[in-house]
Amino acid sequence: MRTRAFVDTNIWVYTVDAADATRRRRALEVVGPASAYELVLSTQVLAEFYAVVTRKLDTPLAPTAARALATQMAAFAVVSVDAPLVLSAIEAGAAWGISVWDALIVRAAEIAGCAILLTEDLADGGTYGSVRVVNPLREAS
Repeated sequence: MRTRAFVDTNIWVYTVDAADATRRRRALEVVGPASAYELVLSTQVLAEFYAVVTRKLDTPLAPTAARALATQMAAFAVVSVDAPLVLSAIEAGAAWGISVWDALIVRAAEIAGCAILLTEDLADGGTYGSVRVVNPLREAS
C-alpha cells in the first residue's frame, strides 16, 4: 500500500520546468505512475500551478497546455479550500511561524489524512501538526 502524501505546488511545477533537468526528472518520479505515494493536492495547488506555469517559468506553458495538466492533476484526491480551512490556517501559521499559504497547505494535508507533505518550501524533516515535511528533491539540490 502506498503512503498518502500531499504534493505542494513547487513539485508539480518542476514536472514541466525545463530550466532544471535534474529537479524535473525527480519531480516526475515523485508524481508519476510508479510513485511510492498516493497523491493528494488542493484547489490552492491547482490554482497556483496554473498561475506559475503560465507566467513565471523561463518558458511559460500555453494556457491550453496548463489547463490540460491541471485537469489531469484534478483526477487525484483534491482538498477544497473553504473559509473554515483558511481560518484554521491563519491560526496555525501564527502558531508555527510560517506563512498562511504554507499553513493552508499543511492544514489541507491534515484534512486529507496525509502524514507527509512533499515540498521544497519548508524545512525537510520538520513537523507541523500531524504532518511531516519531506523534500523529495533534496538530492537534486
